[in-house]
Amino acid sequence: MLAFPMAAALAAVVPGVAHADAADALRNFVKDVQSGRGAFTQTVTSPDGAKKKSSTGSFEFLRPNRFRFDYAKPYEQQIVADGQKVWLFDVDLNQVTVRPYDQALGATPAALLAGGNLDRDFTLSNEADAGGLQWARALPKAKEGSIRSVRVGFRGRELAAFEITDAFGQTSRLEFARFEPGAAIPAARFKFNPPAGADVLNQ
Repeated sequence: MLAFPMAAALAAVVPGVAHADAADALRNFVKDVQSGRGAFTQTVTSPDGAKKKSSTGSFEFLRPNRFRFDYAKPYEQQIVADGQKVWLFDVDLNQVTVRPYDQALGATPAALLAGGNLDRDFTLSNEADAGGLQWARALPKAKEGSIRSVRVGFRGRELAAFEITDAFGQTSRLEFARFEPGAAIPAARFKFNPPAGADVLNQ
């Protein structure tokens, strides 16, 4: 459940990349972009392509191992990683789910954002240009995970789109806007205290 939202934080303008292929652009992003914030739109499509759900929100990250996602529509949710735990807060239910950081991420796209090892955890390749974007594919090396494949689309130096297919064939596409690479973000933004009266579930 956490993998798709957290992948949004890979939205970035990759600094210092000349006309590199998409796989190299992704490597440069993981190496060079240490913090950032911006907005995202996420569309989740069922395996048969018949059903779609859309959501919007904002995100922030600060390496190593810290990120925050605030979903605004259609439902309010917060996902906060403080370096040791990942907190998921459902505002309507007033419920918090907590998981250890390593167990929540593993070889997921969110691990790349938070400071994971790209070439250790993924096999990278370039795909044909499509839709005005250069595309890279990242296949998780761990076969037992929930992610089947990740596609990352660049427009010039800008990381413009992100597509994730899970083990059930569901696809999540993320598109990014107003990204600020290198933004100065206080560490306190990645601390989470459960609201008074909230149910807290440890997993």
